[in-house]
Amino acid sequence: MRTAVDTNIISAIWTKESNLSEILEQLQVSRHMGSLVICPVVYIELCAHPRATVEEVQTFLVDTGIAVDWELPKKIWDFAADAYSQYAIRRRQLGDGSPKRIPADFIIGAHATWMADRLLTLDKRRYRTDFPGLRIKEC
Repeated sequence: MRTAVDTNIISAIWTKESNLSEILEQLQVSRHMGSLVICPVVYIELCAHPRATVEEVQTFLVDTGIAVDWELPKKIWDFAADAYSQYAIRRRQLGDGSPKRIPADFIIGAHATWMADRLLTLDKRRYRTDFPGLRIKEC
């Protein structure tokens, strides 16, 4: 099983969130079930984390066995664009104005949908709405 890892999982490890033990356990279980992967957007977000340098991110990924899918096929970009567009339409129809979520979330969801078997995240609700077919493991 190939598990895509959301930025919030790794960020929670670095900031030692209250549910750290559960997060580490889920990461370990996922690693034993198959491979762990992130998309380039997650990599970029991690490199901007206040508690990590680019070198520390790279070391963390190697140490944890998390690979980066550097090449994303056009179908992922199209899928993310469609999901983001649908989200923007829903917001306008509800009278909530312009989109509040960033496109990166939609690229992460599209990547997990097409290039992994599931997504490990701390935000199940966000991805469930925009990617109803995506298998999600929430910590």
